[in-house]
Formats: sequence, structure tokens, C-alpha cells
Amino acid sequence: MSSVDLAAAESAARAFLEALGVPPTRPGTRDTPGRMARAYAELFSVEPFDVTTFPNEEGYDELVLAASIPMRSVCEHHLLPFRGIAHVGYLPGDRIVGLSKLARIVEHYAARPQVQERLTKQVADWLMANLAPKGVGVVIKAEHSCMSLRGVRSLGAETVTSTLLGTLRTDWRSRQEFMALCGHAG
Repeated sequence: MSSVDLAAAESAARAFLEALGVPPTRPGTRDTPGRMARAYAELFSVEPFDVTTFPNEEGYDELVLAASIPMRSVCEHHLLPFRGIAHVGYLPGDRIVGLSKLARIVEHYAARPQVQERLTKQVADWLMANLAPKGVGVVIKAEHSCMSLRGVRSLGAETVTSTLLGTLRTDWRSRQEFMALCGHAG
């Protein structure tokens, strides 16, 4: 990330810790401001990716689903992590996509501070715009540290979001099949 100023981030982390009464002068915390700066720079780095699509030569018209893609992001409200799994599927049109790209799209949008609702929609919208499939479905299930470690402290509570576009939104049978394959009632 060329726009990252690690020195400024480390200085801000030091001031942040001091303001919270955590002295960054003890042996165990002396290097914490630098570690914090590098950790957040790594969490927020967006990796570019190239889309590999192929002609749908066989005319495949059934659901393609990459299930249980591990994902992690950082809540934009508290800068605490949330993590879980994403199910990403589509009904092919004239083109199909390299399967690893489904995971890369999730990773790409999850790399910046985010809310789960927007992340779910961004992945679905990207597929619809760039692949022109007959339908797209994205379901993300995640545990949010901002809910489990602070506030209500609901350890293990999961948030599920979904975005269904095209045929997966309008045809109840396609929608039901997608949701069933994701492990959710349609």
C-alpha cells in the first residue's frame, strides 16, 4: 500500500495506547505501536487480481457454488475483526469464471474496513457486472468481535447476510436450491 505512512501510524498507535492508560514503555509493549501499525497496514492491504473467464462452451446452466470460503474483514465502526465464511454462486451465462476468482473477489472487498451487508452486496454486484450470469447468490456468515468481545459480549453469535440477483432472486426454485446448498432454509 503506497499511501501507508507506517511512521505516522506507529506514532498514532503509541498516543492511542497512552491515552487508554497502556504504557508502551514496558518490555512487552515497547514494540506494540509498530506491531499495531504493521498489522493494520497488512489487514487493510487490497491485493489486485485479474479475472479469468472462459467461454461456456458446454452451455452449462446449473448452479456453480464455491462454498465455505474463509473470509475476514475489519468492522468499520470499531476497527475490530469479523470472520466467517462466504458462499458464492452463480448461474452461468455465456461465460464461466475461474473458481479461485470467487474467493479472490471476497478477499478483495473484505480487505478494507467494511460492514458485512455492504461486503455481501459488493461481491454479488461485481459478479453480476463482470460476468453477466443469469443469477448470482452470496451468503456470508460471520462472527463480529465488536459484538462478541465488547458491548453485549455474545460469544459465538453469527450474523448471516445474503444478496440474490437475477434468477436466484426471482425464481423461488433456484433460490431454494442455492440456499439449501449453502446450508440455509430457502
